[in-house]
Amino acid sequence: MSRRCELTGKGPMTGNNVSHANNKTRRRFLPNLQDVTLISDTLGRSFKFRVSSAALRTVDHRGGLDAFLSRAKDDELSDSALKVKKDIAKAKADAAA
Repeated sequence: MSRRCELTGKGPMTGNNVSHANNKTRRRFLPNLQDVTLISDTLGRSFKFRVSSAALRTVDHRGGLDAFLSRAKDDELSDSALKVKKDIAKAKADAAA
C-alpha cells in the first residue's frame, strides 16, 4: 500500500535529521494518512479513501466531497477518486438535462 493521499497526491518527502553536533542523517517525512469514509451528496452513497489530514480539512472547507472533486486536478487524484469524480459529473449532467 503506497503512502500517498488519494485526493491530493501528497506523498513522502525526504530530509535530514540534524543533531546538536550538526550530524546529518537522511530521514523520511511521511504524510498523516487516515482511512476515511466520505459521502457524495450527488450520488447518495459513501466512498472509502486513504487521505491526509490536510486533504480532509480541505474537503470540509470546500463543502464536501462533490465540491472538492469538481475543483481537483485529474493528475493529483488516484484512479478510484477519478472514477468517483467522473460519476459525479455524469450524475450532475443527467440531473441538469
